[in-house]
Amino acid sequence: MAMPAKSSELTRARVRSAWLFLTPMLIVLALVAGWPLIRTIFFSFTDARLSSLSDYEFIGFANFLEYYEGEWYGVIADPDWWRAVYNTIWFTVVSVGLELVLGMIVALTLNASFPGRGMLRAAILIPWAIPTIVSAQMWGWMLHDQFGVLNEILMTFWIISEPVAWTASPDTALWAVVMVDVWKTTPFMALLILAALQMLPSDCYEAARVDGINPVKVFFKVTLPLIRPALMVAIIFRALDALRIFDLIYVLTSNSRDTASMSVYARQQLVDFQQVGYGSAASTLLFLIIALLVIVTLMVGRVRLGEDPR
Repeated sequence: MAMPAKSSELTRARVRSAWLFLTPMLIVLALVAGWPLIRTIFFSFTDARLSSLSDYEFIGFANFLEYYEGEWYGVIADPDWWRAVYNTIWFTVVSVGLELVLGMIVALTLNASFPGRGMLRAAILIPWAIPTIVSAQMWGWMLHDQFGVLNEILMTFWIISEPVAWTASPDTALWAVVMVDVWKTTPFMALLILAALQMLPSDCYEAARVDGINPVKVFFKVTLPLIRPALMVAIIFRALDALRIFDLIYVLTSNSRDTASMSVYARQQLVDFQQVGYGSAASTLLFLIIALLVIVTLMVGRVRLGEDPR
């Protein structure tokens, strides 16, 4: 059936208006994000150094992978890079998983009616509002093995017998970073889930209450499917943030090879070793890994941007 002429013209006018409003944002985004990304990818194919950015030569894929005199060189052949990849993915899976579970619990609690709910909702956002670098430094003091308050509390209650170097030991350092990240970012996850919960239709729950259906069954059969798109958006946002984790790990564990993330590895090559080409190659691989994981997540979650999920 052909679309009426007036309706078609109205649709085209709306599309033109949408592009008119989007164009300034797209231009700013291209300048702020697009140009640095293109510049980074460009440098990844050169031997540029931080001390002389204008003096470089094209070396192809040598920064990524090169076979020379019986040995493999490049980022892909570096065991430290793959350790950083493992650390980053492990951190992302564990922290986002914990934040999803805890955020769901907090959101369900805040969605209930009780006295002081508004004040509690405001208070729960305080950890998220604190700048990450401030949170990292604060927790670094609390986790210190000599004068940290956490060791003092645990020793007072006989949970541990001696101080633990939480951020210095390879066995506990990444767990300490996960704990700090969960403390800080769970409110963000709870806020997104709470917004989805408050938009759910009440008639479904009234019908379930009349029929005497168990609340747990209502949660898994009604609530969870209805808020799935919001959950996927929250997971993707947090995963993107976690995959590029830098500040928490760098402040709490510095340049430790056992806890370095991909961003920490790239920064070390760029700044400490002044190898702009090599560091840009690591940054490019970081970008490709994040893009690939986001695409896989969207496909697995069957989330279609701009469309209703089916």
